[in-house]
Amino acid sequence: MKSAYLVFVRRAALAVPLAFALAGCMSSTPVWDSRFGDSVRTVMQAQIIDPHAGEHAASTPGVNGAAAAAALDNYDKSFKQIQPPANAFVIGIGKSTAQ
Repeated sequence: MKSAYLVFVRRAALAVPLAFALAGCMSSTPVWDSRFGDSVRTVMQAQIIDPHAGEHAASTPGVNGAAAAAALDNYDKSFKQIQPPANAFVIGIGKSTAQ
């Protein structure tokens, strides 16, 4: 037990001065700390299209709501139309699919 205690004391006696020496080598980062977050703020500002949009006059509306809703419905319905299946017995006759 006594030798284990001495080993611990010796290691502590070596570790404490080493820790203080390493702490003395560290420096603070005043340059980095003063600019902390600048890149995030710059990127956020770059994503704004018009930062002074509130100062401009309001734009005139192009389409009223009912017409826009009808146009959107017609657009959606255009994709729901089922194309008739092609005749499997007629190969290569009729429409050309060459692009």
